[in-house]
Amino acid sequence: MDWQREFDSAITVCDKNGIIIYMNEKSMETFASYGGRDLIGKSLFDCHNPNSCAILTEMLKTGGTNTYTIEKNGVKKMIHQAPWYKDSEVMGLVELSIILPNDMAHHKRD
Repeated sequence: MDWQREFDSAITVCDKNGIIIYMNEKSMETFASYGGRDLIGKSLFDCHNPNSCAILTEMLKTGGTNTYTIEKNGVKKMIHQAPWYKDSEVMGLVELSIILPNDMAHHKRD
């Protein structure tokens, strides 16, 4: 099953050394100006600032997560970065980049 290939949010996966090992179509489109598909096999650390690299390094070391929102060119996104595991060992990180609608509903449930 290859559900993630055409999933409508960017999915980028790296290994435990920060090397990009997978990008779905939306991820390749999102990062086209940085190389798109050619980023596979490249290091995440080469395309992030020192503060971001420190966060990525810590997540790879501890298995922590990082979630935040951004706005760029009028497009709001939620970024969620979390580890992926094999036999309980952190093997790398998955980043989901989800475009948020301007009129997104928020529901509070008790």
